Amino acid sequence: MSNEANQNKSAEELAAEIINEAEAQVEEQHEHAHEVISAEQEKINELELALAAAQATVADQKDSVIRAKAEVDNVRRRSAQDVDKARKFALEKFVGELLPVVDNLERAIAAFDKENDEHKAMLEGVELTLQSFLSTLEKFDVKAIDPQDQPFNPEHHQAMSMQEIEGVEPNTVIAVMQKGYELNGRLVRPAMVMVSKAKPVVDTQA
Repeated sequence: MSNEANQNKSAEELAAEIINEAEAQVEEQHEHAHEVISAEQEKINELELALAAAQATVADQKDSVIRAKAEVDNVRRRSAQDVDKARKFALEKFVGELLPVVDNLERAIAAFDKENDEHKAMLEGVELTLQSFLSTLEKFDVKAIDPQDQPFNPEHHQAMSMQEIEGVEPNTVIAVMQKGYELNGRLVRPAMVMVSKAKPVVDTQA
């Protein structure tokens, strides 16, 4: 704008033009700032999405690691249990084969005439053999089940017969025909027993 034109304008018009130009510059700067802020916000949003995805991936991987560790622990525990069971019960069949020998030695001792001196040395020999057998079995945690006068337990006893006995509570073991045995707490053979039974109920109204 020429100086002559400017001179012809009043002070108010010049002020208005200056204000308009200033407002235009402010508006332009505002739009530019808005564009910058929008671009920065978009970057922030992208970074937040990337962070959330990374956190989700870490959480999934952490969960996978925890599950894998738990599975390994379970496998290790089951393996240890299997090994322990195999160690404890590997002798079960062998013990089962030895028990008839123990039974026969006990029967032989019971059949000896204790009053006959001629049999005394032989009886002592059989008794020592039996004790040696029993000591060996005890070393491997083989225990006898001899429930004489004890309550009948179907988990460890096999009732061969029942008999009414005066003065004896029902379901009491009154005779042990053959001892039972367990290996490390597991039943190898039940005890064969005779069990007392209750008196029959008499109908007094008949």
